[in-house]
Amino acid sequence: MVIACALLPIAPAHAKDVPVVSSETQEHKDARMKWWREARFGMFIHWGLYAVPAGTYDGKKVGFIGEWIMNRGKIPVARYAEYAKEFNPVKFNAEEWVKIAKAAGMKYIVITAKHHEGFAMYPSKVTPFNIFDATPFKRDPLAELAAACRKEGLKLGFYYSQAQDWHHSGGAGNSWDPSQKGSMDEYIDKIAVPQVREILSNYGEFPVVLWWDTPKEMTNERAEKLFKAVQALKPDIIMNNRLGGGYRGDTETPEQKIPSGGFKDRDWETCMTLNDTWGFKSYDNNWKSTGKLLFNLVDITSKGGNYLLNVGPTAEGVIPQPSVERLAEIGAWMKVNGEAIYGSSPSCFGVEYGKGSKEKDGYGKEQETNSSRDWRCTTKEGKIYFHLFTWPGTKFEVAGMKVKAVKSYLLADPDRKLLAFTQNGDTLSVTLPATAPGQIASVLCIETGK
Repeated sequence: MVIACALLPIAPAHAKDVPVVSSETQEHKDARMKWWREARFGMFIHWGLYAVPAGTYDGKKVGFIGEWIMNRGKIPVARYAEYAKEFNPVKFNAEEWVKIAKAAGMKYIVITAKHHEGFAMYPSKVTPFNIFDATPFKRDPLAELAAACRKEGLKLGFYYSQAQDWHHSGGAGNSWDPSQKGSMDEYIDKIAVPQVREILSNYGEFPVVLWWDTPKEMTNERAEKLFKAVQALKPDIIMNNRLGGGYRGDTETPEQKIPSGGFKDRDWETCMTLNDTWGFKSYDNNWKSTGKLLFNLVDITSKGGNYLLNVGPTAEGVIPQPSVERLAEIGAWMKVNGEAIYGSSPSCFGVEYGKGSKEKDGYGKEQETNSSRDWRCTTKEGKIYFHLFTWPGTKFEVAGMKVKAVKSYLLADPDRKLLAFTQNGDTLSVTLPATAPGQIASVLCIETGK
């Protein structure tokens, strides 16, 4: 296999100009973002009342993603609230969830503290529409997850829907039930800001990430109230770019897709589902293969991003078995090859690896993607990692090497036996075994003179 690659920078993706400019120094931001940039891989958890209907309302399957069933099914506020009486996740085990994430090689978890349905997944004193007051469960899963994350050494973040709230009066997004109409400014003041203060105050050092979503009708004034509440309580927290109102946040958040060129000078995180839905949907069995998931992880890392991979637990509190199996298989690969992911930097060969093609994203829309699976590249100081998705036979050649190679070996080889290589100008040729040491992707490490 011969690939002609020059040393190219990651191509920019143009973000919208925004009016709110941070005064934070780059040094402080680098220190604040350090753990997140090194982590590369995290678990997203969408869990709420929507797990009860699990995609079906009044005996009919409701289209679109599971957590949007209230919206797409036009379920009245009072009727949807009845699902709380059926929500009793007695099989929920926080330590088990965290161990699944850790075994997969994930370094952090982000869970829905409140999604668009308006239901708080913790004992909120702001509204009785929460898991402690409205359900038979009478526990705080966020507190249990926080304790488990501390024990296992993972970070914990919270997702909070600050604008869309289909239950509480004044929240955005509910156009089908007149009982939900009201003042959004009052909603921000009496529901959103107080709840954000709760989730930032009640869990010790957590959350370390605050994941906003869908800034519908979020003016600068409304967003500023939330931003100031966060800064007063956890000024070093990492926030994404979905608060709205001109607040750019720390991270870009491409959803269900991998930007072909990454983002120049911006931290970013692709969030994706394991099947087609975020919240549990009983009949969604369109599971991605472990090979596809691993390719996504490597592809994202090679472009400088993080991978936030979602699970949607059932109403009983169980992560679906197909998710568990795939995460375990990813974890087995990470045990061998994790050094090429954690703390790594983007490819030194640019990101154009093959001809572009059309692929459908998680919502069925076609997007351009350079999806050639031959190889990807990640780097660390003094090391270049080639992730080989197609085994090239007994020789791997790459053009565009601007540094001198001094060692070559496969990460899957526990003895790190040195492989013979030659370097003629900027072309490196490595002699490989006849067969690949791994089933999905084998990592060839080249140690360099720098």
